[in-house]
Amino acid sequence: MTEVTTIQTYDTPNSIREDLSNIIYNISPETTPFMSNIGRDTADNTYFEWQTDVLAAADTGNAVVEGADAGDTDFTPTVRVANYTQISNKVVSVTGTSEAVNMAGMRSLMAYETAKKAKELKRDMEAILLSNQAGVAGNTSTARKTAGFPTWLITNSVTNGATLPEMSGSGGNGYPDTAWTGLSTSTDVAFTETMLKTAIQNVWTEGGEAKVLMVGPYNKTVASAFAGLAEQRVTYNQVKPLKIIATADVYLSDFGEVSIVPNRFQPENFAFVIDPEYASVAYLRPFTTLDIARTGDSQKKEMVVEYGLRVKTELAHAAIANLTVSA
Repeated sequence: MTEVTTIQTYDTPNSIREDLSNIIYNISPETTPFMSNIGRDTADNTYFEWQTDVLAAADTGNAVVEGADAGDTDFTPTVRVANYTQISNKVVSVTGTSEAVNMAGMRSLMAYETAKKAKELKRDMEAILLSNQAGVAGNTSTARKTAGFPTWLITNSVTNGATLPEMSGSGGNGYPDTAWTGLSTSTDVAFTETMLKTAIQNVWTEGGEAKVLMVGPYNKTVASAFAGLAEQRVTYNQVKPLKIIATADVYLSDFGEVSIVPNRFQPENFAFVIDPEYASVAYLRPFTTLDIARTGDSQKKEMVVEYGLRVKTELAHAAIANLTVSA
């Protein structure tokens, strides 16, 4: 009787098709909470300016004699502030062969990489806008840089031993040409509810309405554990307090509700109290994809955007600086 040999998959490795999924999995985060919360407008120059103003302090001594002359008027000039635009880009280069072959998970490598780079560019912008970066005028060998959000926040901020940024001109005029200094892991402090209350009150006192507390992932967990949070959480249209929620998203302060928003791309050693109405991204050139001239057997595309941060008035916001970044 002839012995039968059972053929196993190990005996025919060259005949078995590979099993490669047609789905490409990417868990990298794409959300940009800061850009999504603030406004969007346009810039007309690489150095774009706007004006801010405040009302005079309330005068309890404002009383005049009947029939008195009007007298001289008080005049306080507006403050003229500015920022620079910054150019950010991403480049994709794909050979003709790479575009022609049958790729798993995509019909076109160029289309896939272009979409991927667009998401990366948006993440870069989020991190830049929230960075402790002073404005830079730039020149033929130095790139222009837009002043990041922390460098604008002076009046209402809780410094925790760090040194405030400075404006380029006197009396608050100009642009932030000096970033925060003195931020150090040797002097940092734990984020506390008292700091948050102080920052919110400072914003309210100056006329703003704190709507968002933006924090990094570690300090989001710290904010969720504030002792008074359970007592101050309420359901909409109800009076009785809610039980504490581990991932609390709303903090009901003495001056209104504040949404707690975690942001992966902000400096962890800062917490930002924001009134989104008073900040925007100003675009000199919106997102544009350019075809670069061929120099061989490849396609090249450049995605470019030119933008700057407009903080309409820094009095509407606050920074809590020099925070501990881990347990």
